[in-house]
Amino acid sequence: MWDVNNTVLQPKLNKMSTLCQELKRWAVEEHDLPASRLPDDGYIKALCVGPGASIWKYITQHAYKERNVRVMRGNIQWVLKTHAEIEALQAELRQLDAKINRVEDQLAAEEQSLNRSWEDFTERRCRQILLDSFRQHCSEERKDLVEDMFVIGTQHQDFEELAKKAEVKLVFDKSDNSIGADPLVLKEVQELCKERVCFFQRLLESDLKLNPCTEFTQDQNKVVIQHWTCAVKNFLRSHPPNHVLSALQTFTSRQQLALKEKTANLNVENAFSSQGFRHDGDYPRDVGLEQEELIPVHCLLQSAWEEVQQNYFDLAQTRSRRQQLETEIAALMSKAEMRRETVAEGSRCVFELEMEAAKQRAVRDNIREQCAQLQLHARHGQDAIGALQTEWQTVMELRQLVNRRQDQIRSLIKGNSSVKMELTRVHAEVAQFLQETLSPQFGGVVEVSSRLRNSVSQGAKHFSGVSLAALDRRVINGGQRVPASHLSIHWNQSPAFHKLCQSLSFPKHMAPEQLCCWGSSQQLQLRTLRRFLRLLTESKADLEKLMAQLPAPDQQTLLQHIKLMDKEILQSLLPRAHELKLRFSKSLLYSDQLKTTITHWWEQPAQFALPEMQQEGQSFQQWLQRWKQATKDSYTA
Repeated sequence: MWDVNNTVLQPKLNKMSTLCQELKRWAVEEHDLPASRLPDDGYIKALCVGPGASIWKYITQHAYKERNVRVMRGNIQWVLKTHAEIEALQAELRQLDAKINRVEDQLAAEEQSLNRSWEDFTERRCRQILLDSFRQHCSEERKDLVEDMFVIGTQHQDFEELAKKAEVKLVFDKSDNSIGADPLVLKEVQELCKERVCFFQRLLESDLKLNPCTEFTQDQNKVVIQHWTCAVKNFLRSHPPNHVLSALQTFTSRQQLALKEKTANLNVENAFSSQGFRHDGDYPRDVGLEQEELIPVHCLLQSAWEEVQQNYFDLAQTRSRRQQLETEIAALMSKAEMRRETVAEGSRCVFELEMEAAKQRAVRDNIREQCAQLQLHARHGQDAIGALQTEWQTVMELRQLVNRRQDQIRSLIKGNSSVKMELTRVHAEVAQFLQETLSPQFGGVVEVSSRLRNSVSQGAKHFSGVSLAALDRRVINGGQRVPASHLSIHWNQSPAFHKLCQSLSFPKHMAPEQLCCWGSSQQLQLRTLRRFLRLLTESKADLEKLMAQLPAPDQQTLLQHIKLMDKEILQSLLPRAHELKLRFSKSLLYSDQLKTTITHWWEQPAQFALPEMQQEGQSFQQWLQRWKQATKDSYTA
C-alpha cells in the first residue's frame, strides 16, 4: 500500500520541485532579485500547491516567452535594417563602379583619340618631310641639270674653238737646239712635264728622307697635285688634240735623244756611290734608310681595352642608379598603399593607374636615357676603332709605297742599262743592214723607177687620143673584134619595136629574143584571169543566194563582242606600247650623251702616246681594237 502511494506521489513531487526551481529562476531573471533575499523553499512550495501551481506555471512560461518574442522581434528589425544598409551600400558601390567604368571608357576613348591624333600628326609630319625632301631633291636635280647644261654649253664653245684651232697646222723641230722659237703648245707641254718630274723627285726624296728641307706634308702634296691637274685641264681645253699629240711626240723624241746622250755618258757605280746606295746581291740598297717607328699593336689594344672598361663602369653606374630609383618608387608605392584605405574605390583605381603610368613613363625615360648613353658610348668606341684602323691602314700603305718605290728605282736602273745595250745593238744592226743590203740595190731601184715612170706617161698620152666608142668592141666567132654599135642588139631602137613592147608591156631590160616567150606567157595569164573572173562571178552569185537564206544578224551581240575584243586589246597592248614608248624616249635622251662620250674617247690624243696605262686590264689600243671589232660585227649583223 505504501509502495503504491509512493509511485503515485513521486511524479507530483518532481513537478512541484521543477516548478519551484522555475519560479526561483523567474524571480531572479525577471525581477533581478538576489538569491539570498528569496523566501525559503517551504514557502515557495506552499505557493505551488493546489490551484496556484497552474497560475505560476503560466506566469513563468508565458512571461518568459513574451520576453523572448520581444528580443526576436528586435533581432529581425536589426537584420532588416542591416539588409537595407547593405543594399544601400551595394547601390552606392554599383554607382561607383558605373562611374569608374564610365571614367575608364572615357579614358580609353581619349587615349584612342590621342593615339589617332598622334598617328595622324606623325603621318602628316612624315608626308611633309617626304614632300620637303622630294622638293629639295627636285631642286637639287634641277640645279645639277642647269649646271650640266651650262658646262655642256661651255664645252661646246670650247670644242668649236678647238676645232677652229685644229685646222691650223703646226711645224715642230725634232732637235732641241733649233734657232726658231718653239710653238706655245710645245712650251706648255715642257713646263707641265718638268713640274710633274720635279714633284715626283721631291716626293721620292721625302719618302727616302734624303733632303729633310724638301719634305712636304700631305696637304701640300694635295695642293700641288690639284694645281698640276688644273693646269693640265686648262691646257687640254685651250689646245686641239692634234696639236697636243704632235707636241707630245716632239717632246718625247727630244727626251729620247737627251736620254740617249745621258745614258751614253752614265757611270752607274759613281752614281750609286754619290746617291748613297750600295750593291747587295743583284739589286741596290739604300744605306741611309731608317726603319720608321710605328705605334705597337699592344698599346693600341690596351687603349681600346681601357675605353671598354670605362664604358662597362658607366653601364654599372646606370644600373645601380636604376635600382635606386626602383627602390624609391617601391617606397612611394608602399606609402600610397598605406593611405589607400581612406580613399574611395574609384579614386584608388584611378590613382593606381596614374601611378602605374607614371612608373612606366619613368622607367621608359630612364631606359631611353640609358640607351642613348650606350649608343653614344658605342658610337665613340666605333669611331675610335675606325680611326685606329685608318691609321694602321695608312701606315701599311706607306710601307707598301716605300717598298714599291724602291722596286721601281731598281727596275728603272736595270731598264736603263738594258735599254742602253739594246740601243747600241740596234744601231749596229741598222748600220750593217744599210751597208750590206740597201746600198748595192739603190742604183737599180732608181733606174727601174725612172723607166716605169716613162712608160706610164707614154701610155697616158696614147690613151687620151682614143675615143671610148672605138674601144667598146665585142668578140664574135672567129676571133673578130666588132664594134658594139654594129651589132643587131641596137636594132631594137626602131619605133615599131617600141610600140610592140608597149602593147605587150614588155620590160626594156629584157632581151628581144624573149619577146615570143613573153607574149605566150601573157596569153596564158589572160586565160587564167578570165577563168578566175568566171569563178568569182559564180561564187559571188552563190554567196548572194546564201546571204538571202541567212536570218537577220544579231547586231547587239556582234557589237558587244567587238567591244569586248577592243577592251582586251586595249588592256593587253596599250600598256606594252606605252612602256615601249617610254623606253624609246629614255634611250633617245641618252643617245646624244652616248655619242659624245664615244667621240670624246675616240678622239683622245693619249690613246697611242700612253701604251703603259691600262683600264680594267687592257690598254687604250686594245680597247680600240675591241671597239672596231664590235662595230664591224654590228654592221655585218
